[in-house]
Amino acid sequence: MTTSRSLIRADHLLDPIAGDWAHDARLLVVDGRVEAVLTPGDGQPAGVDELAVAGWVLPGLIDCHSHQVGDIEYAGVPATMTSASEEALIGVRNARTTLAAGFTTVRDVGSYRAFVDVELQHAIDAGWTPGPRMQCCGAMVTSPGGGGDVTGLARDIGVPESLRFGVVRTPQDMREKVRALIGGGAGVIKLIVTGAVLTRGTKPGFVELDTPMVEAAVEEAGRQGVYVAAHAHGTEGIKVAIRAGVRSIEHGSLIDDEGIDLLVTHGTYLVADVYDGDWINEEGARAGWPAETMAKNVMTTEAQREGFGKAVRAGARIAFGTDSGVYPHGRNAIQFGYQVRLGQSPLEAIRSATVVAAECMGWEDRVGSLQPGRFADLVAFPSDPLQDVETLRSPSLVIKGGEPVR
Repeated sequence: MTTSRSLIRADHLLDPIAGDWAHDARLLVVDGRVEAVLTPGDGQPAGVDELAVAGWVLPGLIDCHSHQVGDIEYAGVPATMTSASEEALIGVRNARTTLAAGFTTVRDVGSYRAFVDVELQHAIDAGWTPGPRMQCCGAMVTSPGGGGDVTGLARDIGVPESLRFGVVRTPQDMREKVRALIGGGAGVIKLIVTGAVLTRGTKPGFVELDTPMVEAAVEEAGRQGVYVAAHAHGTEGIKVAIRAGVRSIEHGSLIDDEGIDLLVTHGTYLVADVYDGDWINEEGARAGWPAETMAKNVMTTEAQREGFGKAVRAGARIAFGTDSGVYPHGRNAIQFGYQVRLGQSPLEAIRSATVVAAECMGWEDRVGSLQPGRFADLVAFPSDPLQDVETLRSPSLVIKGGEPVR
C-alpha cells in the first residue's frame, strides 16, 4: 500500500486546547492523519505535496446531536411516508451538506429505522459517498408509546419492526437491546428518558425510562466500552439519568439548580440544542403544526436557554449539539452565536465543538484537535472567529483526512 504524505500550511491555526493561534503553521500529514506539527526550525520535508490554506483555520467541527438519516423532522408521524432506501439516500444528501458546513464529525443519535445510520457510516468510511465521521446509535431506545416510538397512527395500522426496534419494557429487555445495538454497529446508546417535543402524545417533563432501566443500559453498554446518551427534557428525568451514570444529557430543557450541580459533580456532559426552538417556532407557525407541539416548544425553549446559561456559569461540561435534522442540515453553526449570547466566550463555544465534543464521544484520540495521531480534519474561515463567532457559518475550505472536500 502506498503511503500518502502531504504538508498543510495554514495562515492562522487555532490550538483549541491552549486557546492560541499559530501563524504560518505547518502540519505534516501521513495517510490522512497528523504526523507532526512542524516548528520554524524543522525545515521543509522532502517529497511532499503542499496545500496552502488561507484564513483562520480550526480543527474540523463536531456536532454531538445530529440526525443524518431521513428527511427533516416535523410534528407528524415520522418515517412512515418513506422507504428504508429513501431514508438512506436522503441521509447521503444530509451527510454531504453537513460536511460542507465544516462539521467533519457527528454523533448521530437516532433514526427511526434501525441501523440505517450505521449503513450510512459504513458507506462514508468506505469512501462511497462524502460525509462526516459518524458515531451512531443504531436506534433510539424508548418505552412503548414514548418519545422515540412511532406515535399518532390509528390503532389498527401496523408498524414495521424496524421502526420499533428500540422499544423496551423491562430492564432485561434493555440489556438485550443494548447488546443487539452494539452488535449491529452502534458506537453510542441513545435512551429516550423523558417525553419529547415533536413526538405526539408525549410530555417532555414525564419520566419514561426509570432508574432501573437506565442503570441496566449504562451497565450493559459499559461492559463493551460504549457510552450512553440520554434524551432528557424533564427535571426529574435529567437527575435519574445523571445518577445512573450516562455520559451526556441531551436537551436538558427543564434542568434545575440541583440538576446542574449533578452535572458538575458527575462530570456529565450537557448537549443542549439552544438554537432549535426558534426554528420550530417559525416553521411550526408557517406550516400550522398542532397546538400541542407548539406549546411544548414554548415550555422548553426559554427554560432550556436559562438552564444552559446557569450550567455555563457553574462550569459544567458543554458539548456542542444542535439536533440537526429537526432544522435543515448545514445550518449547524448558527448555534455558536446562541451559545455565546448565553454566556460562553467564542473560544469556549469552539472548544465545545472540538476538544470537549471529542471527549464526550470518547474520540479525543482521533478528532477535536490537530495533535499528532489525530485525523487531519480542518475547516478554514475568512475572518477570526474569536472576534466574530458568526463567521463560523461561512467556511471557505473544509479538509477531511488531509483532502479538501469543499
